[in-house]
Amino acid sequence: MNSALNVCVIDDDEIYQFTITKILKSIELAENITVFSDGEEAFDFLIDNLNNEKELPDVILLDINMPIMDGFQFMEEYIKIKPKVGKKITIYMVSSSVDPVDIDKAKSISEISDYIIKPVSPGLLRTILTELHDSGKI
Repeated sequence: MNSALNVCVIDDDEIYQFTITKILKSIELAENITVFSDGEEAFDFLIDNLNNEKELPDVILLDINMPIMDGFQFMEEYIKIKPKVGKKITIYMVSSSVDPVDIDKAKSISEISDYIIKPVSPGLLRTILTELHDSGKI
């Protein structure tokens, strides 16, 4: 797969940020990787780039528990602006939470493609991105 994917990681855990960035680089499926430590920073980035398809992510890996704006609050705001976003963005909720309440809540939001429990393996990430690419969803 030779595609210039933009992947956005929204997570306040610096070790996870480092690890997921290394995995993405190692499997060579993402050309641009943007990292934010909370939902508000990421949301502001989306607002600033609503019509800039080149800057907008193809895929967002979104954590639940973060300071300032958590993953569910980010999704509430994203849903409001989604009609104005200049491209299709596929969102995965990625969390260490195995709480059925969190999982059910994430699965009830149609804009969230799936719920992934950390840690994320390179094989799983490769499979997800390859399937998205091959199906034409990104």
